Amino acid sequence: MSKTIVITGTSRGIGFELVKLFAAEGHTVFALSRNDKPVSALNLENVFSFSCDLSDSSQVSEVAEQIKSQVSSVDILINNAGQFLKQDFKDTRLEDVRSVYETNVFSVFDLTHQLLPAMKDSTHVVTISSMGGVQGSMKFPGLAAYSSSKAAVITLTELLAEEYKENGPSFNVLALGAVQTEMLEEAFPGLQAPNSALEMAEYIKGFSENGQRFYNGKLLQVSSSTP
Repeated sequence: MSKTIVITGTSRGIGFELVKLFAAEGHTVFALSRNDKPVSALNLENVFSFSCDLSDSSQVSEVAEQIKSQVSSVDILINNAGQFLKQDFKDTRLEDVRSVYETNVFSVFDLTHQLLPAMKDSTHVVTISSMGGVQGSMKFPGLAAYSSSKAAVITLTELLAEEYKENGPSFNVLALGAVQTEMLEEAFPGLQAPNSALEMAEYIKGFSENGQRFYNGKLLQVSSSTP
């Protein structure tokens, strides 16, 4: 059965691969990213690509209204978009931190809130976090803004699951370890990750489709290595 999928951060890496995987099975996909050209260039049937700055609430609202006008409900929302910052704490300005949080935390809150009227009790909201945001995990210098933002969406997921556990959508969060993406190369130049973006996308796709049958309000650590 065809489902309606909303994915953020689709211009490259895991998000880009997710779009192709869902589209290959005939699902309706709404792809949100600042740069919509990579997905648009695929020219895939039933894939709608939107240029959207997720840190701009007015743009998020506009896209959410377009989605709700085109489909009756949303089956899966994957909050995948992320802004990375690696910088010594002494050199990090508050506006830099705000920018990271706008994308990594506030947009997750905003888009989920905007699409909530289109969600069913069977809808699954999956947010992509990082091992760096998991309490007690290994931490790395320069990631104060990024990793703390990824910790915030873990707690947000737990709270939303509790609030809607009776008759609302399910919420889970995946803390990813090293994946061979451009973001990883920025963070740890030369590091070879055990998984490719496609391999991780395949895992996330399967979890987003079936994970809510077994989990709600849970953090799953998806990592076979450190970092």
